[in-house]
Amino acid sequence: MTSAVWHPFFQHATEPDPVRAISTEGAYIRTDRGPLLDAVSSWWVVTHGHNQPQIVQAICDTAGHLDQVIFAGLTHQPAEDLASALVGMAPAGLDHVFFSDSGSTAVEVALKMALGYWKHEGDGRNRIAVIEDSYHGDTIGTMSVGERGVFNAAYDPLMFGVDRLPFPVGDRSNTLDAFETLAATGKMAALILEPLILGAGGMRVYSADVLAGLRAICDRHDVLMIVDEVMTGWGRTGRLWACDHTGISPDIMCTSKGLTGGVIPLAATLASGRVFRAHHSTDRRRTFYHSSSYTANPIACAAALAQVRLWQASPMQDRLDALETMQGERLAGLAEDPRFENPRQCGTIAAIDLKVPEGGYLSEVGPRLRAHAIDQGVLLRPLGNTVYVMPPYCVTAADLDKAWGAIASFQV
Repeated sequence: MTSAVWHPFFQHATEPDPVRAISTEGAYIRTDRGPLLDAVSSWWVVTHGHNQPQIVQAICDTAGHLDQVIFAGLTHQPAEDLASALVGMAPAGLDHVFFSDSGSTAVEVALKMALGYWKHEGDGRNRIAVIEDSYHGDTIGTMSVGERGVFNAAYDPLMFGVDRLPFPVGDRSNTLDAFETLAATGKMAALILEPLILGAGGMRVYSADVLAGLRAICDRHDVLMIVDEVMTGWGRTGRLWACDHTGISPDIMCTSKGLTGGVIPLAATLASGRVFRAHHSTDRRRTFYHSSSYTANPIACAAALAQVRLWQASPMQDRLDALETMQGERLAGLAEDPRFENPRQCGTIAAIDLKVPEGGYLSEVGPRLRAHAIDQGVLLRPLGNTVYVMPPYCVTAADLDKAWGAIASFQV
């Protein structure tokens, strides 16, 4: 196949031609090679299912009378209604919503908000703390606060330094002790983290106690907490937000991916009144200078609002609980298989590692497993030797049997 397209995270010199998608519905993508069970929610974005009728209708209704309008100095009802809904659903104290267009951008916005806060408060704080193996996106700021490695080695001259905390292991005190020491210096502007589970960093899971402990340290030393709920939000960890497992409220929270049900790009960065007020001034130099051309696109906002209403009107917690149980049962079926190790689960997300001599993101077992799964009618996207299943919430028990069956039938 001859194509002008340059695909993301895709090595054109070694990969076979991409599978061509034709249509989508529910948990499936119909392709030129037959139907594929979307066991990774198309990069973790699809929540209620592909082509969810209410979301599609909201897009059609809005596109018929309102398309893109500049959001600097103008507003519109889809954005106003969505912002109000998000504030009502978010952890307490996140009262201001800044719209953007992707998870990476939402995190860039959060970092700029945090640094702007301390600049405007007249404090010299400018250090950012992160947890090792984290991933927050592929723009310069988000790469800087993510793990350094194969994803971003070529761009190292562009990135700024951060303070790295060890991933929580054992009794988890290693992370808390390290952050306590850093926070006590008085130089920490913010801590940014993926709550409870690292996504691209290998689906590594840590306890809610650590999350609560990090919040307590932020409170003691007046450090802003930024929570990246781009992947974890909208039910992936078994609750609406991963923060809900502890009841903590961050100072800034990022959401995208499932925000529109995975139908159309949109992101939001929610901030506390404290952060907003630091930028609110008759001195125009304290304006928050960030935007993108499609900020708060009305059609995307309408899609997100339809998704929110689905969440509010449906017994979503029951659905999440059922999916968590089904995932756990199938993960347990591979736990004793000698080809696998380190089974783990966080809500609706289940992961396990293939035992191979060469692990890590560049492990050759990943592309082989991906190809095998496609032959079995399942879309998987292993992180090297880590294989995970993160399906849309409309998935059935039979669908999950198909996904885990494809994993079990793979010969290392």
